[in-house]
Amino acid sequence: MRVLVTGGAGYIGSHIVLELMELGHEILIVDDMEKGNEANLFPRNEFIKGRIQDPAVLEEVFSKKVDAVFHFAAWKAAGESMTDPLKYTINNLNGTFTLLDAMIKHNCNYFVFSSSAAVYGAPKYLPIDENHPVNPENYYGYTKLAIEENLKWFDTLKGLKSARLRYFNAAGYDPKGRIRGIEKTPANLLPIIMEVASGIRPKFEIFGTDYDTPDGTCIRDYIHVSDLAKAHVLALDYIMSKNESLTVNLGSESGYSVKEMTDLAEKIVGKRIPHSYATRRLGDPAKLLASSAKARETLTWKPIYSDAETLLSSMWSLYKSL
Repeated sequence: MRVLVTGGAGYIGSHIVLELMELGHEILIVDDMEKGNEANLFPRNEFIKGRIQDPAVLEEVFSKKVDAVFHFAAWKAAGESMTDPLKYTINNLNGTFTLLDAMIKHNCNYFVFSSSAAVYGAPKYLPIDENHPVNPENYYGYTKLAIEENLKWFDTLKGLKSARLRYFNAAGYDPKGRIRGIEKTPANLLPIIMEVASGIRPKFEIFGTDYDTPDGTCIRDYIHVSDLAKAHVLALDYIMSKNESLTVNLGSESGYSVKEMTDLAEKIVGKRIPHSYATRRLGDPAKLLASSAKARETLTWKPIYSDAETLLSSMWSLYKSL
């Protein structure tokens, strides 16, 4: 099967490419390389440098038959989306709709979409399942929700089947060490801790120590990126075999606090990792935990690498070599 992976040189996209390679698929990657890393491109795969907003790039891509699309070409910094919403409109919304238009024109009917738990907003109850109300609190989350809603219409009107996969906090690196390029300008806790540990940045901040949690710091649900990758492939199998669309959460269902992750990271790297404490950030809930029951039931999927030690040690194996 010939598969297109947009953003396939980036952090999550490159891990999906690995999973697809192991299954023997023919892979085409499109990436503008703003967030992508050349170290994550494998010679056996076809690569086109370009933006999905460019119809000429997509015409080149779909000039050969493409059977399915995995879509990771999006901006994802929630804070930035609130100060530069037009950037997120152009890339996340316009880019996705341009891609979907090309798919429909070329009779490519299977789409695996990288969505986000940001569609839910502040939790009304925990763990968050797929029936939880959707009310994004930042523009990034809104773009993901808007795409999901359009995908439902594209299914009804055009027969395009999609898997909408709502991630919680993706982290970790390929346990076999095949991904050698680190994430560019990360905004999430664990890669920031690793950047401090490896000397890329001087320190990091822990925002809030007075939450209603055992140690006062926020608790989050982390999912290993290799577990995510497996879920994506299973999701494609599902929508192709069942000929129906799917929306599922992907999380570990285990919560770790910021302080727990910091303490364990220091143990793994064998030294203190400089950090300081700051006041709470606006909009940060005390706890975010996923229910992945639907993914377990429909995809026969469960995370195997998403314990805290594997998450951090797989990251440090890469960052310590920089």
